[in-house]
Amino acid sequence: MLGTVDLWTYVAASALIILLPGPNSLYVLSVASRRGRRDGFKAAAAVFCGDSVLMVATAAGLASVFATSTVVYNAVRWAGVAYLAYLAFGLIRGGVKSWRAARRGDAVEDAPAPAFAATERPFTRALVASLLNPKAILFFVSFFVQFVDPNYAYPVLSYGVLYVIIQAFSMMYLTALILAGNGLAQTFRRRRRLAAAGNGLVGAVMIGFAAKLATG
Repeated sequence: MLGTVDLWTYVAASALIILLPGPNSLYVLSVASRRGRRDGFKAAAAVFCGDSVLMVATAAGLASVFATSTVVYNAVRWAGVAYLAYLAFGLIRGGVKSWRAARRGDAVEDAPAPAFAATERPFTRALVASLLNPKAILFFVSFFVQFVDPNYAYPVLSYGVLYVIIQAFSMMYLTALILAGNGLAQTFRRRRRLAAAGNGLVGAVMIGFAAKLATG
């Protein structure tokens, strides 16, 4: 179909890959639970944009440079490690401040928002995190090319079909996370300590992703 090969294998593999937890989906869930549905969709839109950039780079052959250059790979890898650690530190710091405010008995409406939350830009943060994920780039380079017929006259159409399929799965998955996160947000507004613990847990998992990327 339009220069694709083993399309149903690709569909099944894409669904499984999207369901695997990663820093992007975790951050979208975190934003939705802390800031609400609207900002959750902003973060999701950034993930879509980041994936689009990576796929266009793959189709253009630019990402292959990344895959074959150790210097470029390590530079992007360590930039990704540093950025994930920065996001994790902000979440943990915000969680600690919220926990202390809850212990003091500050009213929800009177408690100041943590500095990280006040200055957070969900779209920008999610976009940078997506583009600084070298394993995502290698995934696009090594995965998509397997399902494109090299002899097809219009490879742009082939990549377009693959793009629509994986983005449809991503949209459905992230939407489900945002709706779940929005429900958590309502609970967190009533239970400040639970919200603080949630922030800390997400930050700790982010540190785990950073450590895995640093040693990968």
